[in-house]
Amino acid sequence: MADWLIEPLDKRAVCRKRRRTAQCEPQSLDALPAEWRDLLKRWVNRGGNSRWETLRKEAGSTRVQLADNLLDWLLRSGWAAIIEERRANDLAHWLPRQIELLHLPRLRGALGLRDKDDEAQRWQEMRSALQALDNSSLFPAILALDELPVQHALARQDLIFKLQEWQAQQQSGTRRNFAWFARGDTKIVKDSEWNWLESVLDLAEFGIERHTPLLLVSAPLALQLPNGRLDLAACADFAALTPATVQAATAASGAVSRWLLVENRTSFENVAKKREAESGVIWLPGFPPGWWREAVGRLLDLAPAPAQLACDPDPAGIAIALKAAEPWRERGLDWQPWMMSAADLAALTARKPLNETDRQQLASLQADHALPSMLAELAVWMMQHGEKGEQEGYL
Repeated sequence: MADWLIEPLDKRAVCRKRRRTAQCEPQSLDALPAEWRDLLKRWVNRGGNSRWETLRKEAGSTRVQLADNLLDWLLRSGWAAIIEERRANDLAHWLPRQIELLHLPRLRGALGLRDKDDEAQRWQEMRSALQALDNSSLFPAILALDELPVQHALARQDLIFKLQEWQAQQQSGTRRNFAWFARGDTKIVKDSEWNWLESVLDLAEFGIERHTPLLLVSAPLALQLPNGRLDLAACADFAALTPATVQAATAASGAVSRWLLVENRTSFENVAKKREAESGVIWLPGFPPGWWREAVGRLLDLAPAPAQLACDPDPAGIAIALKAAEPWRERGLDWQPWMMSAADLAALTARKPLNETDRQQLASLQADHALPSMLAELAVWMMQHGEKGEQEGYL
């Protein structure tokens, strides 16, 4: 028989409430029947301290005897303590009221369950490592991890580290490419994980596209490719070229007097349909990812010309224009903002108020960059009037 430790829990002359535990080291669970083990896992997942009636209901009406047998084994094997009571009219019988599972970390480990305390510690260590990345682009995702249950945050933190590596290596590609890079399998990143990443980050900024990205362009050019000739001028509105197609071009015939870059998709389509005969028009998909800058750079190598960049007259638009101009700066070609003046913004009939993030971005842009005069004046106007706009209002 087990050597019991009995602790009275009331001060009546005849005790009616007690705590009973076996004075022994916990026994191995190796020989525990599968049904008992399954029920015990469910009891443990309740937190380890439950009313006995609740645990019996967990077993189901057809397995009450199984629950009784399991409790008896747990008590005698040193895995549980029981709070018992007896009625005033029946002092001969003790009735179970509350069950406390003991040595929970060891018990969870023996059952193959997660240790929540250990997870919390691991998350704190992982969060410190994430913050040490010092990558402002990833801060929204790191902060968003804090809002998830710990087990979900631990499951997704590896994606943040892999995004850091992907960006540091200047990689670009589709979601499948990134999934292979991150976890060695093109389909192993779950839809719920992609949806979460999209909700907290602009994946295009990291060079990750849902499908093969496309460069939208309208120009009076014909590209010579290894397997033929692609006449862009023959398109009624614009062409959609994969980065690989642009990179494969060996020459271009025709001439472009200027390249117009337009951020908003609707505005791009309007400008492309009405372009002047010797102008080229390129769609600027928000903050320009690496694949876009490389493809546009290849076009410039084949058909160099100055650029005019049209982005939204807002703080983000200024940042986008500066980044999109990189291929021109790298080749010593001229570029200028287009339709981004303070007067263009002031003429809009509908404008939006700046938020605190806008103001911080403006201050950073003014401090860190020698802005072209048009963008410098636009930044000052936005700061003074506290407003921003969208290019659909005039393009």
